[in-house]
Amino acid sequence: MSTSPTRDIAVGETARPGGIRWAVPSVVMVAVLVAVWQIYVSTSGIRPQVLPSPMRVVRQGWAHRDEIGTHAAATVQVTLIGFAVSLTLAWVLAIVVDFSPWLRRAFVPLFVASQTLPIVAIAPLMIIWFGFGLLPKILVVSLVTFFPMAIGLIEGFAAADREAGALLRSMGASRIQVFRYVRLPSAVPRFFTALRIGITYAVVGAVFAEYVGASAGLGIYMSLQKNSFRTDLVLAAVLVTALLSIALYLATFVIERLVAPWALAESRSGRA
Repeated sequence: MSTSPTRDIAVGETARPGGIRWAVPSVVMVAVLVAVWQIYVSTSGIRPQVLPSPMRVVRQGWAHRDEIGTHAAATVQVTLIGFAVSLTLAWVLAIVVDFSPWLRRAFVPLFVASQTLPIVAIAPLMIIWFGFGLLPKILVVSLVTFFPMAIGLIEGFAAADREAGALLRSMGASRIQVFRYVRLPSAVPRFFTALRIGITYAVVGAVFAEYVGASAGLGIYMSLQKNSFRTDLVLAAVLVTALLSIALYLATFVIERLVAPWALAESRSGRA
């Protein structure tokens, strides 16, 4: 799953919600697409096994809500644990790299190389090596999400105001103090942008890992329903996956407002 950090971070920076008006175009577009889908299914006579109507997807999803909810809880667990592991590693390695130019030259190419590994091939190997438990799915999620967060932090540290850092050093500040008061705050906005990118990748990574092999989760649920030709339930699970991704994405703004409200205000004033 390869990605360009510069492009992804730019997308993240332009995707900040700014009230209800921010969501109106997306809601209208989704409503139009759903209406076209419903009309096509109703007028074409296509079989539900091939393409169910949106109403059927919602109706059947609600009828099987307990089963879908159980699998969704398993997916959320894998997503959050895997993302927490990835987040911890990204912070530790980004800080280590920032303190050592030599390690930056050594690690950053490895970070980039990690994104050239096809998840389609790696996920089955994780199942073979570590079985069908929680560990292989956590590793897949961590591998998918580590890169954007690590690069976002590294670039954020590097973007610190050099003059401010030089001023503190001239006043006798240690390197750790410069990092704490200059480099760390400068990395916060980029970190939260990377966090939003990473959390959406995390859900996709978890579902894909479950699809390859798991005892519970939306991925294995989709696989089982696909084999039973229940396209409506497959799409219901896809809808739940999308809603989970959106909920986690929006949660990052709440966290940012609590942890670093100045970064959110600064970003909005920069766009004004």
